[in-house]
Amino acid sequence: MTSLLPPPSRIFLLRHAEAQHAVPGQKDFDRPLNENGYAAAEIVADEAAEKGYKPDLIISSTALRCRQTAETVRRVVNPSTELRFVDAIYNGTVDIYLSLIASQTDRQSLMLVAHNPTIEQTLEALIGHEALGRTLPHGFPTAGLAVVDATASGWSLTDFISE
Repeated sequence: MTSLLPPPSRIFLLRHAEAQHAVPGQKDFDRPLNENGYAAAEIVADEAAEKGYKPDLIISSTALRCRQTAETVRRVVNPSTELRFVDAIYNGTVDIYLSLIASQTDRQSLMLVAHNPTIEQTLEALIGHEALGRTLPHGFPTAGLAVVDATASGWSLTDFISE
């Protein structure tokens, strides 16, 4: 587990929803959500709202599929939530993701909308390899939302939502 200290005391890690396959000449960065992706983003956002999960800040990759996922969640969960797009997330490392989280010292909760495998590796850095394996034995699914809370002994997975 990582030594990242709160605040934020709650971290939401959201993998973007399912994207369309690239068409000839299209950059990976520009792939939009497909129909299933839009539906899955809505389902996860609805469940998060139902559970009262309202991040103080949403930070998203600038890739189109992440922007669309983040905007859907924001619209459903809390339209007034601040939303930032950060280029460094697109090809970012775990260290970049953790640094972005750690730099939000003025926020109690933060949602990071990002890409696999780095979003899964970030969750593993927070909760440990064994807890990750128990929770996500088949990996971090598209439109999966991990809710991680600070505890006296580190970070603990509180909930996991997927379609």
